Amino acid sequence: MARGVTPLTNTEVKQAKPKDKLYKLADGSGLQLRVKPTGAKSWLFDYFKPLTRKRTSMGFGTYPEVSLAEARKKRVAARELLAKDIDPKEYKDDKHREQLLSANNTFKSVATDWFAIKKTTIAEVTAKSLWRKFENHVFPKLGHRPIDKILAPEAIEALKPLAAKGNLETTGKIIGHLNNVMTHAVNTGILHHNPLSGIRSAFQAPKVTNMATIKPNELGKLMSDIS
Repeated sequence: MARGVTPLTNTEVKQAKPKDKLYKLADGSGLQLRVKPTGAKSWLFDYFKPLTRKRTSMGFGTYPEVSLAEARKKRVAARELLAKDIDPKEYKDDKHREQLLSANNTFKSVATDWFAIKKTTIAEVTAKSLWRKFENHVFPKLGHRPIDKILAPEAIEALKPLAAKGNLETTGKIIGHLNNVMTHAVNTGILHHNPLSGIRSAFQAPKVTNMATIKPNELGKLMSDIS
């Protein structure tokens, strides 16, 4: 605690009464309880920005939702960041933006963006078949998930039921499409890398059936039959 500042007690915080003007009660080391004329109480942390050394502040939440003990924990965390020359408010804002970005960039939303481009390069019937595969086998389990949270084990589990039915060729095609969506996410800055690049090895490869052939000495009869 800073010299000359007596730490607050839970009783003092609870019994702090509103006044005509906003006032603050100091707990030390930058932590303060702000009491508004309306009686609303909130926590404030005062600090100096690491680079500019300008004085600023950040909120730690309202009381009693955030208790004195919880506010002190937040103060410790903020001061640990400051010790590393990291602005705690900027750090908090960056984390919040990352969370919003993650929540908005679900697999289905990113796949939709990718498909809008992909369908212009393939036949309409092929595009419909591709999207139907996503709707039937991918979106029910992965569509709502933030794309940056989807890892290989989860994608593999989503495709196992299809592979178990023997639809190995369809499974392989879906894996290819999944990787295309992930690559699109990497190329547009949503992901740093594609976590599904190796999931094809988790499934059996479909058996290749060669096209029927005839022996050279049977060619005459074939031509005759065609005629």
